[in-house]
Amino acid sequence: MKFLLLLIRSDAEWEALSAEERDYAAIDRWWGDLARTGQVLAGFELAPARRARTVRWARRKPVVTDGPFAESKESIGGYGILEAPDLDAAVAIASTWPARGHVIEVRPIVDRGAPQH
Repeated sequence: MKFLLLLIRSDAEWEALSAEERDYAAIDRWWGDLARTGQVLAGFELAPARRARTVRWARRKPVVTDGPFAESKESIGGYGILEAPDLDAAVAIASTWPARGHVIEVRPIVDRGAPQH
């Protein structure tokens, strides 16, 4: 089964951490170890939410606004796609995330046979 990891954080709190506290080397090792075992299929860090744009529809026309979908202290800072036998296994993998300052949501991916890009 495939699972989406949503890496949720406060951009302000993340940016306030020192380079040592962010520990990108540990994060890179975590992704690399999981990729080598075939457990992680993809994953990327996202730019801060202040750089996002949101598209909504009003009267059947798109309306673009600055910022993320919802006003919140926390936003999605990155994501990963995991391969795991079940939700408990995916949660166990997520529990090994090495960086401070994140909440991780683990959500099953619904596969309707759509093409992958």
